[in-house]
Parts: sequence; structure tokens; C-alpha cells
Amino acid sequence: MKIQEICNLLNATVLAGQELLDREVFSACASDLMSDILSYVKNQTILLTGLTNAHVIKMAEFLEVTAIVFVGGRMPADEVVDMARNMGIAVLATKYTMYEACGRLYSAGLPGCTRES
Repeated sequence: MKIQEICNLLNATVLAGQELLDREVFSACASDLMSDILSYVKNQTILLTGLTNAHVIKMAEFLEVTAIVFVGGRMPADEVVDMARNMGIAVLATKYTMYEACGRLYSAGLPGCTRES
């Protein structure tokens, strides 16, 4: 699934990476716990989170996350968005809760991450 499709499904606002919307995503991970993110995220994954700090961006870069979706109407600071932009990570924001955002993506065929995948 392309990031643009995810953006449409979640009625998301693109905060950074407009030029990256044609990138392919193979799975999604949703968590606010860094330990879960470390355990489950794989390459070409989209991360859904309510955490809006710089640690999320650094973790996403380390794990080669394709895009981050901030859920629940949460908006990161401009510095956080700039950091993601400089690292080549697309950043989206949606008003949907994490539960509803995940449900929409799963229903559209995007699988979740597992330790085995």
C-alpha cells in the first residue's frame, strides 16, 4: 500500500514528505511503547503513535520506518517535523484514534507487524 493511500484512508494531513507519498508500505505497527516499536517494526513499515517527541523520529530513522502517523489529533512540534523531513521520513497526522486508524488500515488490507514477519 502506498503512503498516499494511507493518507486518504485516514483523512490525514501531510506534515512532511509530500514527495514521498508514492513509497510502498508493507505493514503497520501501532504503539506508544518504545520497547514494542523496537520488537515489531520492520523495514517499509508505517508507525502509528500518539508520541510526538523527537525520540520517535530517531527511533523511526534507526528502524528505517517509511512513515509516521500521529493519531488522535496530536501534532508534533515544528522541530520534530523538521527532523523527520531531514531524515527522509514522511509524517502524517490524523484525528482518528489509534484504534480506529489501525482498523481502517487493516480493513483495507495492510497487515500488522509481528515478531515472525
